[in-house]
Amino acid sequence: MSSGVSFSDLSVWPVIILMGVVLGGLMIGNVLKRAIPFLRKSLIPVSVIGGLVLLLISSVCKVITGEYFFNLLIFGNGTNLSGIEILEILTYHCLAVGFIAMTLRKTGSKEKGKGRVKDVLNSGITTVNTYLLQGIIGIAVTTIASFFLPKLLKAAGVLLSFGFGQGTGQALNYGSIYENDYGFVGGKTFGLTIAALGFLAASIGGIIYLSVHKRKGDIVIRENVFRLNSEKVEDDNEIPMVESMDKLTVQLALVVICYAITFGIMYFLGKLVGDGLRITIFGFNFLLGTLSAVLVKAIMELLKKGKVMHRDYVNNFLLSRIAGFAFDIMIVAGIGAIQIDLIKDYWLVLLIMALLGVLFTYMYVRLVSAKLFRSYMHEEFLVMFGMLTGTASTGVILLREIDPLFETNASDNVVYQTFPAILLGFPMMLLAAFCPKSDTSTYITLAIMVAYFIVLNIILFRAQIFKKRTRSEEKQ
Repeated sequence: MSSGVSFSDLSVWPVIILMGVVLGGLMIGNVLKRAIPFLRKSLIPVSVIGGLVLLLISSVCKVITGEYFFNLLIFGNGTNLSGIEILEILTYHCLAVGFIAMTLRKTGSKEKGKGRVKDVLNSGITTVNTYLLQGIIGIAVTTIASFFLPKLLKAAGVLLSFGFGQGTGQALNYGSIYENDYGFVGGKTFGLTIAALGFLAASIGGIIYLSVHKRKGDIVIRENVFRLNSEKVEDDNEIPMVESMDKLTVQLALVVICYAITFGIMYFLGKLVGDGLRITIFGFNFLLGTLSAVLVKAIMELLKKGKVMHRDYVNNFLLSRIAGFAFDIMIVAGIGAIQIDLIKDYWLVLLIMALLGVLFTYMYVRLVSAKLFRSYMHEEFLVMFGMLTGTASTGVILLREIDPLFETNASDNVVYQTFPAILLGFPMMLLAAFCPKSDTSTYITLAIMVAYFIVLNIILFRAQIFKKRTRSEEKQ
């Protein structure tokens, strides 16, 4: 006789209740964004506002009851996980789901001339260079601070490049590795806090840039006239929106299948490399998820060429909605999972890192945009600055203020730069795993980052450098 599951048992409901609170926080954020003039005029994403609301509620609950709101019994009753741990799990998985959904999208066959390929490559190199710059600044700050705060991990500064450059999910991934493997208490919260500060930096920095250049007359803030039409919602030769299997179900099936393949790859690689690197491998879920999605796309293309599959099963509009949902949940859950008391000794360090990070990111991206993307300098700056302090969607929010119809190449750059950025940025991920092993490894990591940053800048500014060299040789 089986014991069965009693649906009246409270242990059945914690995840549903938690998701209700997370989505409720998102809705409250949307109401606040629309109701408060300051927030309405700001470019702070609704997901960030919702996350901050949940963080405030959770922190107030900690003061009153001695326990964080999400660690109350109702969110973990009958499970081995606390509510905050479930939020961290949501953040981790939503990162990969968002990347998979975006990668599955059809990229189209739009011709890109030599100049466009160069712009995409330059955008990818700029992305990696900014990661490196943020990592260098972060390590320098935490290394100095560690002499005054012995519990602070010197390598913790590299989380600046993940929190700012790659967002909540990766900040949590590496913060978790530093906390679990290297004893950095509060490592996950440290990374999540950097990510939250990054979103605020993107919004505030973007507003300042737009305001300054609007006054100068350099840019015109245009009404967002973005509208959906049937061509954007559905392309020719796609399966019907509603058939025996709903079109949204097909998209979700493709995403989940890709993620299941990703787990298989991570599990196999984890067994191959042993326990030492297993956690690091699973921290690459978003990257391996991207590769799985590329593989599934290639298989579908082969099936179409072989006349086995006659219609397109991928729909860009629905996949974008899935990615948007995943990233919204990732941001809200990630900010809501912050535990203030774990980083109470590190607030000054975090603020210094964030201020220096946003300042140098602002100056570097501004320089690159002015030198290499002159015909659409402001558009390129806004989308890259937003992405490199928040997420790609943050960059798009900023871009829409002056290019609502995506008429410049800036929007394409931020999509296609992903591929060169992944290839060139992979060493950065390996360095982040090597960095905390010892003080010596932290210094070696810092030196390698500086050297790599110099080399990539030589490649990025190759035309200017070699042109100047040629002219100087001609004069001689």
